[in-house]
Amino acid sequence: MKKAFFTPATLARIAVLSAIASVLYFIPGIPIVPPIYKLDFSGVPVLLGGFAMGPVAALMIQLIKDLIGLTFTSSAGVGELADFLMTGSFALAASLVYGRMKTRKGALLGMLLGIVAIVVMGAVTNLYIMIPFYMGAFSMTEEAIVGMIAGAIPMVDSMAKLILLATVPFNLIKGVVLCAVTYLLYKPLSPLLHGKRS
Repeated sequence: MKKAFFTPATLARIAVLSAIASVLYFIPGIPIVPPIYKLDFSGVPVLLGGFAMGPVAALMIQLIKDLIGLTFTSSAGVGELADFLMTGSFALAASLVYGRMKTRKGALLGMLLGIVAIVVMGAVTNLYIMIPFYMGAFSMTEEAIVGMIAGAIPMVDSMAKLILLATVPFNLIKGVVLCAVTYLLYKPLSPLLHGKRS
């Protein structure tokens, strides 16, 4: 018989990781490219869950975190949608690879693919979802948004350069940091993540 995925123990671990991710999501992030791009660590529990329980668990943790985020959203849910697409693609890619290669090499390869995924998805969601939303919601022009980022990165003088010089490097840094923290935490937490007694 096929082993059931949605066991009470698995759901309990998903719930705990979702709660931790939600708490981390609400902690103010570290400004990397002010005033827009801030680094938070809410993707770490998502990736830990993906490595321990697979990509479905990772997406469930991410979804629960963003649904909780909706209760306090300041972006009409657009920020949570973008977060789901970016961090979800990151954890999905990494956990899919690790699920097929449960070795250190598989973990590193999965993380590398996850970083590529968050960089690409970050560029797409910012260009077509987040930036258009802020332009509409706050009656901002493209020039105003470019100007905000130019305050931190003077070379940014167009939307293309904003994506290339701000969005892409930020998500690259974010992906690397989340992977590094996950890599350090996964082995010590592995018994708990797999529901094993120490």
